[in-house]
Amino acid sequence: MFCLAGISGRTSGIMETTRAASEVLAIDGCSLACVKKTLEREGFGNFKHLQLADIGLEKGSTPVTEENIAKVAAEGTEMIGQ
Repeated sequence: MFCLAGISGRTSGIMETTRAASEVLAIDGCSLACVKKTLEREGFGNFKHLQLADIGLEKGSTPVTEENIAKVAAEGTEMIGQ
């Protein structure tokens, strides 16, 4: 897990580590897709993108429950093939 602010701030260590990652899963909590846009702006193109609304979780109205956490973890795991 890495810091998106570090990507946006072009922090060298975070940029290098992210570039070296075998896979990147970008998780956006709302339809503005800030994570996706930030990664693309900084030159990252090879990543998987999970939009939580696409799996029925809406920012501000979906409670944080073990079930919802498991749903995100399962979807993310499926997307990166582990």
